[in-house]
Amino acid sequence: MSIPFIDLKTQYQALKPQIQERINRVLEHGQYIMGPEVRELEERLADYVGVKHCIAVSSGTDSLLIALMALGIGRGDEVITTPFTFIATGEMIALLGAIPVFVDIDPRTYNIDPEKIAAAITSKTRAIMPVSLYGQCADMDAINAVADKHGLPVIEDGAQSFGATYKGRKSCGLSTIGSTSFFPSKPLGGYGDGGALFTDEDELAKLMREIRVHGQDRRYHHPRIGVNGRLDTLQAAIILVKLDRFDWEVEQRKIIGQRYTQLLSEKKGIITPYIAPENTSVYAQYTIQINNRDQVIQRLKGASIPTAVHYPVPLHQQPVFESFDQKNTSFSVVEKIAQRVVSLPMHPNLPETSQRMLAELL
Repeated sequence: MSIPFIDLKTQYQALKPQIQERINRVLEHGQYIMGPEVRELEERLADYVGVKHCIAVSSGTDSLLIALMALGIGRGDEVITTPFTFIATGEMIALLGAIPVFVDIDPRTYNIDPEKIAAAITSKTRAIMPVSLYGQCADMDAINAVADKHGLPVIEDGAQSFGATYKGRKSCGLSTIGSTSFFPSKPLGGYGDGGALFTDEDELAKLMREIRVHGQDRRYHHPRIGVNGRLDTLQAAIILVKLDRFDWEVEQRKIIGQRYTQLLSEKKGIITPYIAPENTSVYAQYTIQINNRDQVIQRLKGASIPTAVHYPVPLHQQPVFESFDQKNTSFSVVEKIAQRVVSLPMHPNLPETSQRMLAELL
């Protein structure tokens, strides 16, 4: 019996009538770009996160770019972030001519270590961009405290943690700007690319809305450089349907993640995810550390069980960033963990029988 890594087909079957109805509504009114569903989604997401403003955009990558542009990040500026993340986090910093400054991670949560941020701050530092990895938030209060001391804005890259909480507050509502992704495999995913930005600051929201449409503040009037960062109306319609079911899916992810931990915690050579006491996790991935990773991956593959490694090569070791002078030359934690992590199948419809079968093979 094969186990899908994620299962969007079962999810679609559960939501098919509502999705078809929403799509048909868009096809009838024909406003395919920035239609009424986009505005509806923004209102509902802002309410869900608990912030004043949500700006829906074309992808999670574009959301990071737009956030950085709104903060005026440019050539020669430095932005502190984690090396243990998808390339987009560092890529968008570099795309603007700025310098990603990487800081090592906490060995338990795999998120950026707040205690190591201050040492990386220089006169060129313009922002801090933590990533809430694998489904749980970084230690945002500690990060915000360092940022406040130095007068720096914070962008939370919450692409993997949308729906999670930190001290009772929702991911993406914890800092100057929150950013998330609606890539299909994300906790709240569409059927294509999409993303969103969140803030309580009126001026930042205005800037991000303008940057999203080529820097336009009114039709054919462009006071700033922007991008084509608009969310398609069809994607907004699909995400609206999925949002109706999202609380249930978040709870299921929690149950399935905790069951994995119960099944694996006594197995020798396996380190299960550590969820900080102040956090809840949406388990965007269920990621363990394990000995003999390559052999384990092959053994599971032989049983038709897919796995993934998020992420085998930290950003500071990526060829594209080799030319960047990294002030922090010690990345011992991330380099060790990157060699040991492996992600197991994880989705809200994962049967307990599949989890037990998988656990027996580890």
